[in-house]
Amino acid sequence: MNKILIIVFFFFCSNIGAQDSVAVAKKEKIIFTEKDIVVDSATIELKPFAKNFKKKYTEKEFIYEFKTPEKNAWDRFKEWLSDFFKNLFRFTDNKTATNFVDILLRVIAILIVVVVIYMIVKALMNKEGQWIFGKNSDKKIINYDEIEKNLHLVDFEKLIQNSLKSDEKRLTIRYYYLWLLKKMSNNQIIEWDVEKTNSDYLYEIKDEAQKEDFAYLSYLYNNIWYGEFELDEATFTKARNAFEKSIKKINNG
Repeated sequence: MNKILIIVFFFFCSNIGAQDSVAVAKKEKIIFTEKDIVVDSATIELKPFAKNFKKKYTEKEFIYEFKTPEKNAWDRFKEWLSDFFKNLFRFTDNKTATNFVDILLRVIAILIVVVVIYMIVKALMNKEGQWIFGKNSDKKIINYDEIEKNLHLVDFEKLIQNSLKSDEKRLTIRYYYLWLLKKMSNNQIIEWDVEKTNSDYLYEIKDEAQKEDFAYLSYLYNNIWYGEFELDEATFTKARNAFEKSIKKINNG
């Protein structure tokens, strides 16, 4: 019974305290007016975007959408080849056909390079390529070894006419010299041998006048054919006349 009285007493006291708090709150009610409103008048500074800011974000780290690159003419050609061989050999997928085309094109490229190198080497070994390495007298080479080996079968008059037309003075003098050897051999003045030198032939000549003639013509030939100087018209004409005079003497003798 005493416990019940104590509980009722505490409830009554708390109720009275709550009513007093509400009454005080009503008496001290706060009212705000326009004067109590504070307006922020501070200046706002606008910050512009950095120049070329768009370019800064064009790097691959900022690209989130993948775009398929446009196909050029070469890509379309390879694609056409892939489709062609895919149908021709019945490849199971596009990747196999594409790999086949890549290998095929590489092989073709290698073959083209090999053919080009072969043609260059062939040209260098023949008369078309001699101008790269040789002197002016060597720029249009007929295989001299073949001429000397078949000296008695060569038409030197025709060769000389052709070299004169192309203004190859040194080559013309060489033909005159070989023609002279041919004439001397045909007339048993010398015994022709491709391994012999001018000194060997000079030793074989018995006639002193012919020996002196041949010595002078050999001197002209060596200096003109192997010389590094520019062969002028006067020197060429003098040498040409000397060779023709000596050949004519042998024909008449």
